Amino acid sequence: MAMLRTLDEKIDPAHAAVVVVDVQNDFCAEEGTMGRIGRDVSVVQSMIPRLQRLVDDARQAGVPVIWVQYCHNRATESEVHLEQRARGRADQVICDEGSWGAEFYGVQPEPGETIVKKHRYSAFVNTDFDVILRSTGRRVLIMTGIATNGCVEATARDGFMHDYYIVFVDDCCSCFSSEAHQMTLQNIRDAYGIVTTGDELAQTWARSRAPVKSA
Repeated sequence: MAMLRTLDEKIDPAHAAVVVVDVQNDFCAEEGTMGRIGRDVSVVQSMIPRLQRLVDDARQAGVPVIWVQYCHNRATESEVHLEQRARGRADQVICDEGSWGAEFYGVQPEPGETIVKKHRYSAFVNTDFDVILRSTGRRVLIMTGIATNGCVEATARDGFMHDYYIVFVDDCCSCFSSEAHQMTLQNIRDAYGIVTTGDELAQTWARSRAPVKSA
């Protein structure tokens, strides 16, 4: 299998997938959990139009979009998670399965697009994400979503450890701290993949679709 070196090679529709992580009401809406505990959700909300453009561009280019949805339920709680939640946000539950808070915010899967439900930060932990990617010939993960320094980074790191190329989209990810966002981008550049923008991806896909002029 040939090594993928350039951005053009990595985001080729033949083997790339856009991964949208945890863009859900509890992380994004004023009435959601993060809004209720005082986080500035306007920061993540401002990213959504850029993400929607990227999703539209990917669909037009023939790149599959995979949606990752965090789902909390009591059957998958552990004492470690309960202790972390108690330190971080007291009794506030995020994305209770089947609730309004767990629904997608601002962007939506189209019929037939894959949704991976997860119970931990990384989409690779005890899900069918890896087998879906390998069954469909995906070698490259184009990472987007919320939060940059949380579940998006956790999934990107695990993706690299599972031997996927990582393309991290700076302006189509967001979190509640610009400093934390930039630290994650540096982590990705240093050890896990490459960082790009939605516009750069759109331009690359557009070039690949442009008809070749005859001499």
